[in-house]
Amino acid sequence: MKSSLVLLLLFCVALVYQVGVCCGGGLRKNFYKDTCPQAEGIVRSIIWKRVSANSTLPAKLLRMHFHDCFVRGCDASVLLDSTPKNSAEKAAIPNLSLGGFDVIDEVKSKLETTCPGVVSCADIVALAARDSVSFQFKKPIWEVLTGRRDGLISRASEALADIPSPFFNFSLLKQSFANKSLTVHDLVVLSGGHTIGVGHCNFFSNRLYNFTGKGDADPSLNSKYAAFLKTQCRSLADNTTVVPMDPLTPLSFDTNYYKILKLREGLFQSDAALLTDKGSSDIIDELLDSGKFFTEFAQSMKRMGAIDVLTGSAGEIRKKCNVVNS
Repeated sequence: MKSSLVLLLLFCVALVYQVGVCCGGGLRKNFYKDTCPQAEGIVRSIIWKRVSANSTLPAKLLRMHFHDCFVRGCDASVLLDSTPKNSAEKAAIPNLSLGGFDVIDEVKSKLETTCPGVVSCADIVALAARDSVSFQFKKPIWEVLTGRRDGLISRASEALADIPSPFFNFSLLKQSFANKSLTVHDLVVLSGGHTIGVGHCNFFSNRLYNFTGKGDADPSLNSKYAAFLKTQCRSLADNTTVVPMDPLTPLSFDTNYYKILKLREGLFQSDAALLTDKGSSDIIDELLDSGKFFTEFAQSMKRMGAIDVLTGSAGEIRKKCNVVNS
């Protein structure tokens, strides 16, 4: 009887381990401690050097991580180049304005010199997002578990379908996040990433010039702010001008995004949508507190960073981040 219980316990442990690996449980702290102990230090050193010379990088690398995780999970599929037979995620409209690929390549090149074939591009993207945003504070502001492996497939059509649109209303946003096992709380918290970075006019100018197709403005947008935005985005056809998503402190990672929302100055329709739901609106009020925001952001980033990850023997460790291994 006793031996049967022991066998049953071992079976359960093995089952939990297998399920954990295929469902994201294979990630852990200091995954490269034995195989490449310098890995995380190398990532941070290069990222901090690059951010010190380019203050727009944190927003770019954070957005890259988000766009990667929402399509096929956090598998670095966003880094793959298109081929003659396949249009990759990079070619999808939501990803045409992504930046920072050269920085990821620099990190990968250094890691391949130090520990060839060990550190995945997917982990580099996750670490680079954290380290770039954390440069401002000179310490990590969320924990990144590692052990992701790189995907082999990247399709533009999937990026278009899975990445939440700046034109989404609340119900579409809620469903988009639920599809990735993320909650409304995660939605509001992760939207706080809009406290850094810029928005292209073509993703919000309909709110200024043609909201319902009748040449009107979005009534939920602060009229004074709308007037200012019109001085930046002169027409619906403007697809090159960019505007800070946080006009108060566009390069500082802080809680001003939520203050802006309360003033009805959220840039995108998807920002304004967060005020249209009572539960979401209540969360916004809570996140005005800096301590609360940073704590919650750290937790939501950890959850997002584990979406559909490849671990164990799944996927591969790419030699170059923009192409699968031959």
